[in-house]
Amino acid sequence: MKQFDVPIVYRSPLISAIKKKRREADKMKKDFSPTLLDFGPVQFYLARHFGFCYGVENAIEIAFRTVDENPGKRIFLLSEMIHNPQVNHDLQERGVRFLQDTYGRELISFDTLTADDVVIIPAFGTTLAIERKLQAIGIPTTQYDTTCPFVEKVWNRSEVIAKKNYTIIIHGKPKHEETRATFSHAAANAPSVVVEDMAEAQQLARYITGEEPAEKFYEVFKGQYSEGFNVERDLQRIGVVNQTTMLASDTQAIADFLKQTMVNHFGLTDANVGERVADTRDTLCYATNDNQSAVTGLLETPADLAIVAGGYNSSNTSHLVELCEEKLPTYYIDSNEKILSADEILHYNFHQKEERLTHGYLPTKHPVKILVTSGASCPDAIVESIIQKIAGFFPEALSFDEISGKFS
Repeated sequence: MKQFDVPIVYRSPLISAIKKKRREADKMKKDFSPTLLDFGPVQFYLARHFGFCYGVENAIEIAFRTVDENPGKRIFLLSEMIHNPQVNHDLQERGVRFLQDTYGRELISFDTLTADDVVIIPAFGTTLAIERKLQAIGIPTTQYDTTCPFVEKVWNRSEVIAKKNYTIIIHGKPKHEETRATFSHAAANAPSVVVEDMAEAQQLARYITGEEPAEKFYEVFKGQYSEGFNVERDLQRIGVVNQTTMLASDTQAIADFLKQTMVNHFGLTDANVGERVADTRDTLCYATNDNQSAVTGLLETPADLAIVAGGYNSSNTSHLVELCEEKLPTYYIDSNEKILSADEILHYNFHQKEERLTHGYLPTKHPVKILVTSGASCPDAIVESIIQKIAGFFPEALSFDEISGKFS
């Protein structure tokens, strides 16, 4: 895989060595067991796959190179390049300014832009409307485009099934930058609708079968369907794609459910189901699949708690938290600073969208066993700093150098 020029501050020599060793021993990526870092009184189990993915490293390299190549120019990002506070802060420190927030609300008016300005498109991609707006100003949209190739893969898949006259159903979070971009590209080619979860898929099914009156659809799915969407016409043939960072099991369940709805309603067989349901397969990116599979493998290890590191508005990270929460106490943090002491941790409850302070998160027994993973936009350096901080609460623990020496 291509090697990217990413600032050294985001790297961890220890974790890089661990990942290299695991890759060499498991080239086919079939072993999802964790890596043990045994400090003695505290043991950390690192997920087989975690941290920066191809798309994130590509975006970081392009963004920092853009700053270096354009001294004296005004440089803007459409919105957060990736969902990691450290990376976005570092870009702002280098003079990059955000045009919009993560929900698409304008922070700086596009009217203030000129053709001499540089605008970076984030890894999530952007809508066709914004592309046209920038092009009208005279700002090229391809020169500094960090859109993830796996997001573009979904757009391409949507275009293919659109040409075969299928309506596109997108499993994603309607307000997420990537879903907004994917919806824009899909809707340019075919009728499109976004479903956020199985509950919304079940609602949509009732319009396919006619159990609910068509006019109710426009209220229930307000803001989630393409212009001119016609319920009676546009739910006759469907294909499901997704936001690349959703839970793989959720997407598969939604696709299977909607397919079965079509089979039952139209009396389809294996021989003719393709007439009504496009074979889209899974459009999750490889890193999302790997990271989720790695967490499933990680959770087979008996442990006292899990720590998941990543930005609080990171979709792929929140899904890793979901998986861990099903099995054991899980603490979602964006940096080692949220570990206040051996007794207190400030962590994010993404269900309630708020940080919470928990006391007594570390058990008093020895050894304490902690599962550790991170989202695809979280630097390995953050994971290392979390491990170092917690290990520092145990005076009898092996030194970090001693642990590092085992992987060098």
